[in-house]
Amino acid sequence: MKNIPIILMGCGGVGRQLLQHVVTSRSLHANMGIHLRVVGVCDSKTFLVAPDVLSQEFDDAFLTEICKTKSDKLSLEKCVHSGKCEAYSYSEFRSKLTGIASRLGFVLVDCSASSETIELITQTINLGCCTVLANKKPLTGSMEEFDKLFLQPRRIRHESTVGAGLPVIVSLNRIISSGDEITYIVGSLSGTLGYVMGEVEKGKPFSEVVKAAKNLGYTEPDPRDDLSGMDVARKGLILARLLGQRIDMNSIKIHSLYPDTMGPDVMTLDDFLASGLPLLDKDIEEQIKKASSNDKVLRYVCILQKSSCIIGLNEVPKDSALGRLKGSESVVEIYSRCYKSPNLLVIQGAGAGNDTTAAGVLADIIDLQDLFP
Repeated sequence: MKNIPIILMGCGGVGRQLLQHVVTSRSLHANMGIHLRVVGVCDSKTFLVAPDVLSQEFDDAFLTEICKTKSDKLSLEKCVHSGKCEAYSYSEFRSKLTGIASRLGFVLVDCSASSETIELITQTINLGCCTVLANKKPLTGSMEEFDKLFLQPRRIRHESTVGAGLPVIVSLNRIISSGDEITYIVGSLSGTLGYVMGEVEKGKPFSEVVKAAKNLGYTEPDPRDDLSGMDVARKGLILARLLGQRIDMNSIKIHSLYPDTMGPDVMTLDDFLASGLPLLDKDIEEQIKKASSNDKVLRYVCILQKSSCIIGLNEVPKDSALGRLKGSESVVEIYSRCYKSPNLLVIQGAGAGNDTTAAGVLADIIDLQDLFP
């Protein structure tokens, strides 16, 4: 049996779902000759680790208890009483983790939303460990940081940073390694904005759709985090760098769905929802009508070419994969020497959600099995 030790950073929706997938997939992985040993879990305050990471692990009952504790919005400190772990403060996490890495090769899984994990990830990779990312932020920092992360590219997986569980990155890597040249990529990479534009297309006011999406939990607590396009831009930057573009975020053209005068530093969330959003309805409605007159529909997309990355609203043909997009699906259209219109490569499916994202993370962990004895 091949044993793969895992340390998880981040116990939000994706992190908890990942632990649940690990527990429920035991039989499947056993048939594959693989056993996933969760030896550590941390949230923003506490790091829980097995007393002896070389011979012990968290059993499934304890993993379930961790999930319940975090679902109840409690700190991991509540799990310490079980006697199944040692606990350290988050400030001690870094030194403890690098100490473990010097003795044990493991997969460091980043399901946090922190921009401060990149140094730790780089250190553990340099010590012979691997990493799997659902967190986009470590991949969207400076080019210098990005280059350091990929000094040992075989040890890093990040499929779930773009399109949740959709095989976008692995598909692009296969095309690139085959010698095929990718010339153009266009994709709807935000399930939230895909849902919003689909509902507006039905004739509903933009402001009402955004508020409804917020109430359904589709948007961030402040919908401007979605409407700004920054989440799509981070995904676009990851893809652009994958294609060889040596660019930073300030090189990307991002068209926000609201003006700077409605930004969080100018207008409160309540004011934005009550008086700011309705001011955007007319402009969005006019753009919808203009697209319809051209037999097209509006989608919020990322457009990648050899030397550019543009994020924003764009007219797309109604009969295209993007034009037929429904609900919170994601769609990526890839054009290359081998994949030409009308026979381009289309990757489509659920592009958001904790379950789908965690499944992508788990698949990435399994993909690293050859690096473990």
